[in-house]
Amino acid sequence: MTPHLSGRAVQPESGSNEHDLRLLPWISPDDKPCFLSTSDGQGVLSRYADGVEAAQLAIGAEALTDAADLLTDPAACRHHLRLALQRTARSLSDALRIAKSRGARLYAPAPEEERPEEATHHPQE
Repeated sequence: MTPHLSGRAVQPESGSNEHDLRLLPWISPDDKPCFLSTSDGQGVLSRYADGVEAAQLAIGAEALTDAADLLTDPAACRHHLRLALQRTARSLSDALRIAKSRGARLYAPAPEEERPEEATHHPQE
């Protein structure tokens, strides 16, 4: 699991084409985001990152289930609740990083591209 994002926006370096960079599901040793320059997303590192993302999401689902179970237990101690909250927070951070990475890889048309119906239909003024 990766440490939480500390509320910082994760952006690629300025001047780079954001759609060619994939935010990876881990951080560097100095707590900086890692990016992969890829055009098709089918390389070895891309597939490895896909596997890490899948594992992080599975861990997150398990953390959520464990936290929900613990919250319903009236005998749960503060220490166990704190551990569950820490694990859930780390998992949420991972899930947000994955969502940001996947969202950045979705196709977004260039602003100058018009939808066909907009190009042919112009309302009267």
